[in-house]
Amino acid sequence: MKKLAYTLLFTFFTLSTLAEEHVVKMLNAGKEGMMVFEPAVLSIKKGDTVKFVATDVSHNSSSVEGMIPEGADPWVGALSQDIEVTLTKEGVYVYQCTPHNMMAMVGVIKVESSSNLTQVKQRAESYKKTFLMNQERLDNYLSTI
Repeated sequence: MKKLAYTLLFTFFTLSTLAEEHVVKMLNAGKEGMMVFEPAVLSIKKGDTVKFVATDVSHNSSSVEGMIPEGADPWVGALSQDIEVTLTKEGVYVYQCTPHNMMAMVGVIKVESSSNLTQVKQRAESYKKTFLMNQERLDNYLSTI
């Protein structure tokens, strides 16, 4: 029994040390224009953490309902606050800055596979109608997955 416990502990320790932290800045202006996340598209491994940094004030990070893998935990960050999200389900995640959604302040994270990409693209067709600016931004991001 002790051997099993040690094996499980070693496995957990090994996996947790292999997980990476990725930093995404929430910006008023960046390489791709106004109201952006940088980087806007990430490919990461299951169990990695994404830290959204409130580099500029009045931003948050929030997963978009219906645009994350089935069974994944949604998140909603507080305004002007950093938030860390550990992603444990494979698939494509779309997130937004809630107050700047109309400006298409969105980003995309692929966790190992793009198994739900078709569903995300279908949902994106109606979701993009909420954008008043940068209507091609989400399509451009999804095309890189």
